Amino acid sequence: MAELVPVHRMHCRKLSSCAVFSLGVVMLQMQSVVDIADNSGAKTARCIKVLGGSSRRYARVGDIVVVSVQRSLPSASVKRKAVVRGVVVRTRQPMRRSDGSHLRFDSNAIVLIDADFTPKGTRIFGAVPRELRQKRFMKIISLATEVV
Repeated sequence: MAELVPVHRMHCRKLSSCAVFSLGVVMLQMQSVVDIADNSGAKTARCIKVLGGSSRRYARVGDIVVVSVQRSLPSASVKRKAVVRGVVVRTRQPMRRSDGSHLRFDSNAIVLIDADFTPKGTRIFGAVPRELRQKRFMKIISLATEVV
């Protein structure tokens, strides 16, 4: 799922839901469709706004976004069309670490959170990067099955 990539240039495969910088990397922005990585019942969501400034355009791992739930289970606590907040836990954009390595995931994914930044679900599916620890999302780190 996650791979360490020693690359300096990435190409965007899905231009409808990603942004291409001069470096050629992919990021989350408005109208991006993301997967939900917890068991809150929601399956996919569409990004409405990246929080952190009036003109902030792109979200990376650890950033908070406002999303609208697109698909959910019928018995879910989070219904379809609900507007909720989530923290980005996986991106297709390669993240550069301080040791020089790059980490990229297969899909963009978020975890839905409450107003006090605790996850709505009780389980986190898939791997999450250890950079979430620096952003003070310790509950997500502890619930995750794998930390890379």
